[in-house]
Amino acid sequence: MSDKLTEKITRTLSERMERSGKPVPVGVSNRHVHVSEKDFKVLFGADAKLTVKKPLSQPDQYACEEVINIEGPKGKIDKVRILGPFRGQTQIEVSMSDAVRLGVIPPVRDSGKLDGTPGLKISGPKGSLDLSGGAIIAKRHIHMTKAQAAEFNVQDGQLVRARCGSGGDRELVFEQVLCRVSDKFALEAHFDIEEANAALLKNGDKIFIV
Repeated sequence: MSDKLTEKITRTLSERMERSGKPVPVGVSNRHVHVSEKDFKVLFGADAKLTVKKPLSQPDQYACEEVINIEGPKGKIDKVRILGPFRGQTQIEVSMSDAVRLGVIPPVRDSGKLDGTPGLKISGPKGSLDLSGGAIIAKRHIHMTKAQAAEFNVQDGQLVRARCGSGGDRELVFEQVLCRVSDKFALEAHFDIEEANAALLKNGDKIFIV
């Protein structure tokens, strides 16, 4: 083995060991919807506005008082929470169990990557829409600022491994965890409810990039 290769392996292992001791807080995501303003007006009326129920951990993001119903070829789920603010395109994030219940097969995608996704019917108190796309299973990911990304030695779009439920009866390592880097973000790892249940994770628990 060459000296350069040995040095590279040693440096990589050292970096991984260093960041594996830095905790990342967890946010567990249940099914929810991001709506465009145009679609919201159809569902709730021309004069309706998003109503803040509570702020979320990510800056300027919030859960709304408003809920809608979503419907697929095989089933329906009522009272799905809207998250604000408005998006350019309506996006419906569900778990795999939800997808089976609805009768659709959404791809696992990063938020906003909606090309080729299945649509669902969405209904509010004033109207309904048959969307041609927008349903996804959210790719597990970690939000962080640019400074935090430098501390963890990762880049935007990089896929990492995350040790979850450390020391617990369901400790596991998730592969293919997407790093999302922007100064608009706050440090937090997002898993859907099924992933969280697999490792017995709850909001505020800590995971580690390994």
